[in-house]
Amino acid sequence: MNADLLLKHFDLLTETSENIPALRKLIVSLAVAGKFTSTARCQTPESLRAQFTTRASLSKLHRDQLLRPIDAEELPEPNMNPNQFVRMAAIAAAKKGLTGIQGAQPGPFPLVVTAKARSTCAHFDYEGAAAIIPLVSSAGHGKASLNRLHYQEGKFALGNILCAVFPYVPEHFSARFLYEYLTAFKDELLVSKMIGTANVSLTVGKINDIPIPLIPVQVQTLIDELMALCDQLEAAQAERERRRDRLAAASLHRLNQPADDAAPELFRAHAHFYINHLPRLTTRPDQIKQLRQTILNLAVRGKLVPQYSNEESATVVIKRIQTEMALPLEKGRIKAGDSITEIEAARAPFYLPSGWSWAHFPQIGVFGRGKSKHRPRNDKSLFRGGTHFFVQTGDVARSNGVIRTYTSKYNDIGLAQSVKWPAGTLCITIAANIAASGILSFDACFPDSVVGFVPKSEFPDAKYFEYFVRTARADLSDFAPATAQKNINLEILNAVLVPVPPPAEQERIVGQLDTLMALCDDLEAYFTATQIGSRNLFEAAIYKTLANPVVGKNETWKNVFADS
Repeated sequence: MNADLLLKHFDLLTETSENIPALRKLIVSLAVAGKFTSTARCQTPESLRAQFTTRASLSKLHRDQLLRPIDAEELPEPNMNPNQFVRMAAIAAAKKGLTGIQGAQPGPFPLVVTAKARSTCAHFDYEGAAAIIPLVSSAGHGKASLNRLHYQEGKFALGNILCAVFPYVPEHFSARFLYEYLTAFKDELLVSKMIGTANVSLTVGKINDIPIPLIPVQVQTLIDELMALCDQLEAAQAERERRRDRLAAASLHRLNQPADDAAPELFRAHAHFYINHLPRLTTRPDQIKQLRQTILNLAVRGKLVPQYSNEESATVVIKRIQTEMALPLEKGRIKAGDSITEIEAARAPFYLPSGWSWAHFPQIGVFGRGKSKHRPRNDKSLFRGGTHFFVQTGDVARSNGVIRTYTSKYNDIGLAQSVKWPAGTLCITIAANIAASGILSFDACFPDSVVGFVPKSEFPDAKYFEYFVRTARADLSDFAPATAQKNINLEILNAVLVPVPPPAEQERIVGQLDTLMALCDDLEAYFTATQIGSRNLFEAAIYKTLANPVVGKNETWKNVFADS
């Protein structure tokens, strides 16, 4: 095979975990395409067919069923030769599991359930090497989804919703190759044959009917070796990611420690360590999510920008707000929150810098639920010819901080039974998408599943508070009473403690956060592009390998895997 491109970029291609299954599939495809035949010239599909045909005639199954011609449309990939395939029943026995999961007792033998060895059992149902196939799975997005297949050796008990496939003569057909072949083409060979809606199922009869390629024993042995090396590669990759995750988690944990628990010098040392090792600690999009959360946590703890003693403190600002009675919105339409007594320092989740103050949302602005009185809410009479934007929880959830979409438009009738909030309002969802947040970019109405907050004019705008809500969403229990449950309501949000910096510092924090969040966006885009590029390069390497067959490089493959 012409694997030069694949070998040249092997380290890059196998850096992405999604490429390992694709690499396995490539190996199987090469075997089925006859690209490994140089090691087994003495065996041909014709000689193998003669062996399996003889065994089929001795099988308990009907000979006509076993020898029924295989159509090209049944094969998992185009351009495969049907003459080089036989039915599953001709080469292996498919046996349904016997063990009920509930009645299984602990013991020395593996208990295979949901296509995975998950426990031990007091007895064994089967012995040997087998490919394990789930017979029952779930349906999602209009298409059946099959749990991962499993390869099992030795004595084991098998759950009764699984099927074990044992080659009749293991010396002539490898159970490991059978497992890898079925896994590589799971959708084409198994999922496509499943029936049902809520629970989809596969019968043993359909498994017996699956077309299996006739592969020389020597090639199967080579494939088994390559797959074992893929196992090692996958295990090494998983261990590398676990170590990276542990290091990242420890580093972020140190950065998130309360300010009074660590000296400023120690915090700076931890920050420098994380920044210096950022390329090694952030290599996946999910790690960028952790980085975002850490940046936000630092911001609301006063660790992101410097404090200046000559700036008006948040405590003074909040006390002044409490004396103001005029509402910034139309009187009688949206109510401001009641005054709340001073917060005890013992309840505070963490120590605040000088000049900061704890507050509740109703203390520092207009805070209340949206309104949609009319039932049913989707009554067309509320929307016909509408001109007033109406925002739902979904618009808030997908806003990424700024709400630019709306679900529909109220007419004057719809507006009369609702409330219009001004552009700049912070919206927080309390149903469906819990504690999602975004700031209105236009005047809009929303239902009571969304809470609105308009900060007092003493504060620059709602952007700092929107960033804060993102931290509270990740761990609301830090900011809410001990009784707070997963589903939040207005009372819980009323009790959330908000760390409020001086207004001038708020502006600096928001400016820094805007810059850092944009950098995180760039990092995510970079990693996504890198993954796509790696995948495209891998597919190009596969194409060149399959399109330009050259005999005699099997040893090169083995060396590359071994070195990795």
